[in-house]
Amino acid sequence: MTTHSFDNIRNFSIVAHIDHGKSTLADRLIQSTGTVAARDMVEQVLDSMDIERERGITIKAQTVRLEYKALDGKTYILNLMDTPGHVDFAYEVSRSLAACEGSLLVVDASQGVEAQTLANVYHALDAGHEIVPVLNKIDLPAAEPERIKQQIEDVIGLDASDAVPISAKTGLGIDLVLEAIVKRLPPPKGDPDAPLKALLVDSWYDAYLGVVVLVRIIDGTLRKHQKVKMMGTDAHYEVDKIGVFRPKMQDVEILGPGEIGFITAQIKQVADTRVGDTITNERNGCVTALPGFKPAQPVVFCGLFPVDAAEFEELRAAMGKLRLNDASFSYEMESSAALGFGFRCGFLGLLHLEIIQERLQREFNLDLIATAPSVIYNILLRDGTTIDLHNPADMPDIVSIEEIREPWIRATILTPDDYLGAILKLCQDRRGLQIDLNYVGKRAMVTYDLPLNEVVFDFYDRLKSISKGYASFDYNLTDYRAGDLVKMSILVNAEPVDALSMLVHRDRADSRGRAMVEKLRELIPPHMFQIPVQAAIGGKIIARETIRALRKDVTAKCYGGDATRKRKLLEKQKAGKKKMRQFGKVEIPQEAFIAALKMDD
Repeated sequence: MTTHSFDNIRNFSIVAHIDHGKSTLADRLIQSTGTVAARDMVEQVLDSMDIERERGITIKAQTVRLEYKALDGKTYILNLMDTPGHVDFAYEVSRSLAACEGSLLVVDASQGVEAQTLANVYHALDAGHEIVPVLNKIDLPAAEPERIKQQIEDVIGLDASDAVPISAKTGLGIDLVLEAIVKRLPPPKGDPDAPLKALLVDSWYDAYLGVVVLVRIIDGTLRKHQKVKMMGTDAHYEVDKIGVFRPKMQDVEILGPGEIGFITAQIKQVADTRVGDTITNERNGCVTALPGFKPAQPVVFCGLFPVDAAEFEELRAAMGKLRLNDASFSYEMESSAALGFGFRCGFLGLLHLEIIQERLQREFNLDLIATAPSVIYNILLRDGTTIDLHNPADMPDIVSIEEIREPWIRATILTPDDYLGAILKLCQDRRGLQIDLNYVGKRAMVTYDLPLNEVVFDFYDRLKSISKGYASFDYNLTDYRAGDLVKMSILVNAEPVDALSMLVHRDRADSRGRAMVEKLRELIPPHMFQIPVQAAIGGKIIARETIRALRKDVTAKCYGGDATRKRKLLEKQKAGKKKMRQFGKVEIPQEAFIAALKMDD
């Protein structure tokens, strides 16, 4: 088997921290190669979702094929993958990197190397990439290109002496980037005569075409009407349509080694197209599959329930469609006494959770209630077995538990010196253990071990607000450690509300419980009877607030006469309220759930 290299193809991705200008650079590359007509050009042309445009972040990795005529007179095909920068979408990044041979590392020339820059560069180096450093925003008055070059060498260990200086906003230096791509990044290798071997990079659902599959051809060729099979799921299909993205779909007859394109094959189930699977010929296929990707490990779990129970089937269908577009999102059915039927969903982080919830509400017009986000706990029982606990409401009897282990993360925080004290205090308050503290130029780089449970709620928001948005944060799961954790239940009118129960550290339980009941007292509207709101650990009540009853003046019609007439009416009202409290149902409005779950310390 001979391996050819395809000298005129370059597959590359753009990696960077959030807001360092990945999508803008992608725009300029598309514009300067004339891929999109000037009149169709918009800002962030590859961010196709409304949410991406509104929030100014990339959520889905997008791909586009550019044609570039280089200074040496040859025409090159450049396959560009624009990747997300946010920690919750690191899974999207790792998939895109597997389909490329090189990366452009974009660093903001005024901000320098951030936590996420580091994480994404290490992803690219793990994938065996050749890396070209690009210094963006050199037109800003605050830009210090020389200092940042030194910083890239000190922190990442990459040679940055020939980093390409550009301004993606004004288009300065874009031609240098294109030349660097064709000169410094390696071409793909592959054998066109070998059996087909293609990597399934992504799959999503299209209302007109069914499931669209993004593939990177490693060996062999892919044509129309070819019969193929997915090696992981052993599903067989005939290819209907082959094409490439310029960002719009464009049909082609054939895809060869090193090329990135899409296929459709009347696939009904997105489940048949597992990301990372290998596609080969139905007969005489390749023998060994590609290593694929590790499945995404959900980190945060929460329950999603329809506000109107009749919408359950719509929610199930919507989840199925979203799962097609987002392989890192997982769900299973669950039921709750307070909320009826719904789903327990797993996410890669809180931003991921927020985006999925927003997409369900927008794209499928669903009204949803989300329960408190929680993490997976390992519970060691006295009989020696271990179980994974996803939902605090399912916690086994305390008597049978030997110990509860919670997940811990190793967090890297980069911050300007002025905010260091406040950030150290925040980490200490969240039960963090400091591992390391050193300086990268003018900024402090802090490494902490933190329990994931404390990070899940609002750690990221607090970090951003105390550092005025300057601190950057990246984490990865390390291990499970035993902790003194207890289950806190919230009782409304003596009834436990399972959607609000949570596992908390014993030292924090009192303050958490008190804050929760005070919040609920303001959020639950008064009824005709008084309602106690309590936080309890086991049988012990640790906090209580009372919502006062609405009162009707029953003595208004009593004119004069004996005082006993009034007393009789009041006694009757009192007995009625007592009976009401016994049988009355407390309506907890949707907003109260959501607001109560967004806890501020």
